Amino acid sequence: MLNRLCLTALVALTAPAAFAAQDTLTLGMVLEPPNLDPTAGAAAAIDEVVYANIFEGLTRFAPDGSIRPALAASWDVEDGAKTYVFHLHEGVTFHDGTAMDAEDVKFSLDRARAEDSANAQKALFAGIEAVEVIDPLTVRVTLSAPNGNFPFNLAWGDAVIVAPESIETDATNPVGTGPFRFVEWVQGDHVTIERNADYWGEPSALSKATFRFISDPTAAFAAMMAGDVDAFPNFPAPETLPQLAADPRFKVIVGSTEGETILAMNNHQPPLDNVTVREAIAHAINRQDIIDGAMFGYGTPIGTHFAPHNPDYEDLTRLSQYDPELSKKLLADAGVSDLKLRLALPPPTYARRGGEIIAAQLAAVGVQAEISNLEWAQWLEQVFKGKDFDLTIVSHTEPMDINIYARPDYYFGYGKPEFVGLMDRLDLASDPAERSAILKEAQEMIAKDYVNAYLFQLAKTGVANARIEGLWENAPTQANDLTAVRWTE
Repeated sequence: MLNRLCLTALVALTAPAAFAAQDTLTLGMVLEPPNLDPTAGAAAAIDEVVYANIFEGLTRFAPDGSIRPALAASWDVEDGAKTYVFHLHEGVTFHDGTAMDAEDVKFSLDRARAEDSANAQKALFAGIEAVEVIDPLTVRVTLSAPNGNFPFNLAWGDAVIVAPESIETDATNPVGTGPFRFVEWVQGDHVTIERNADYWGEPSALSKATFRFISDPTAAFAAMMAGDVDAFPNFPAPETLPQLAADPRFKVIVGSTEGETILAMNNHQPPLDNVTVREAIAHAINRQDIIDGAMFGYGTPIGTHFAPHNPDYEDLTRLSQYDPELSKKLLADAGVSDLKLRLALPPPTYARRGGEIIAAQLAAVGVQAEISNLEWAQWLEQVFKGKDFDLTIVSHTEPMDINIYARPDYYFGYGKPEFVGLMDRLDLASDPAERSAILKEAQEMIAKDYVNAYLFQLAKTGVANARIEGLWENAPTQANDLTAVRWTE
């Protein structure tokens, strides 16, 4: 009897722990970020860890791509969208306990637009003429010209609010205002974050989350099957998705991304400074072979740098349809023979697998592509910053980023004055019909100039434990936003 009473008491004591709701998450990522400061790095993997989790901006992207208030509770639009007055939430603190106020907003925006700014999306802030602190909770931003898209610009991860007290160490010890605070970064393995007990907004249902870096597709599949990771929002082994979908332990989540996957060409240097050579390369490529062979059927063919789910998208794939005979003729017309080009490939599956297919397609028209596999940090240093490449494959996951073609110093080196003029007109346009017409003209210009070879829109193929809810289906920006993620019973 005594033993039975003791056993009953033991069960009663341990039951709450045994049946407590799960509140930790291990999430898989293909790429490890080179640093953790989204205001000083171009890698999408940075935002995949920190966006909306550690750092917040004045505005933010919602899962459906709409713009919502974040640190700014509201804003007033004045002078025909030339002036914005932001009203900040009260009682917001950074993770180190310092207050977040209007001075921090001014510091962040002034730093982003400074002449020596290292911000990868510095163009987002180029139109800012002045940032004024009205009071601790009010900031006035005056633009040099009207821009109805300014709240959209401020939703990017590059526009998060940082503090002068911690900015020097944010790359390795990020201090933000978000619902999670940084715990540790074991390089080569994982980053761990935990619930911010002093968060100003809705607290997270998760007490802790770990981002594990698993670049190998076979290892990613094994980690899911073994339960070593609970979710892999951008799963690198799409060939295994049918098997995972058939397993009741998992759910497969397929959506769209902002990721225009391109064969980027270095327009700065010969022979790729010749539009005829670029056109020849574009016609040598069979997009569907790449989608099927590298992505196992997941992906939408594109003919320009614009997302097909955008209402202003124009299907221009006909301009660069697969035609190897035309490709050979164009190369001959350009006086090019025995062409050898360097093809630099970063780690993602679409690049490594796609690169092998593209190299074979180029070889069929007489172009030899010498492949070099680069780690992400190498790619950023050599290709993105150093412009030391001929061809590369990369998915541009930033939202609505066709304006990168207006930058002559951008890594593929276009910056055609007529295109710059289009983007200037777009910034001033507020009428939806006018903006749509400009965007379509811009899409056509870069497609007809064959700036790059446009491959496919990256699908968002994810897999998760069937009991997890709140993960993004689509990706309006590169993020693993955990603010709404929870376990169900």
